[in-house]
Amino acid sequence: MAEAERIIGTPDITGAEGSGETGPDGAAASPDSGAPDGQDTGATAADAAVDRSPATRRRRVILLFCVAVVAYLLDLGSKMLVVAKLEHQEPIELIGDWLKLDAIRNAGAAFGFGEAFTIIFTVIAASVIVVIARLARKLYSLPWAIALGLLLGGALGNLTDRVFRAPGVFEGAVVDFIAPAHFAVFNLADSAIVCGGILIVLLSFKGLDPDGTVHKD
Repeated sequence: MAEAERIIGTPDITGAEGSGETGPDGAAASPDSGAPDGQDTGATAADAAVDRSPATRRRRVILLFCVAVVAYLLDLGSKMLVVAKLEHQEPIELIGDWLKLDAIRNAGAAFGFGEAFTIIFTVIAASVIVVIARLARKLYSLPWAIALGLLLGGALGNLTDRVFRAPGVFEGAVVDFIAPAHFAVFNLADSAIVCGGILIVLLSFKGLDPDGTVHKD
């Protein structure tokens, strides 16, 4: 019997096994192959596309700290140069009266606000650093790594001034020197903090989280 079936061949069975169409590889299409009703396949696909491997998180954390180090060193170097060459000197005009370099000591927050709360701003800066370190444990997003790196570098830059500069530990005055017309004097750390904050706001509006997932409200 087996030999006869081999010679004659086994007839195709249509309808008995199922009536679904076959795919390009010859496999029958399953009626359950589609997504369940009500499931957002786009969001699922976007989440599945996020690479959450340890290597990816390690690269993002390295990028965060690289951005922070660059921002911190630029701020620190510029302040050292300003203190050595520009403090107690006449302001240097870069673009007429529109932009000058004018060294001042600021006991307040960014752009000279809140000079009576130096210790409070020191605690806030230290808290920001702790929060960023905690976020780094679940960081898989490239733009978030850049934004957090800018925040970290700027916070470290101004915190260094508050800890090590006069009049005392945790009460030190920050060195500011970029003086646009009709605006407060600031430094590169302030610029990094503002740029990082703006980037975070934009990422939040787009629904991108630090872990790389995208949500829609």
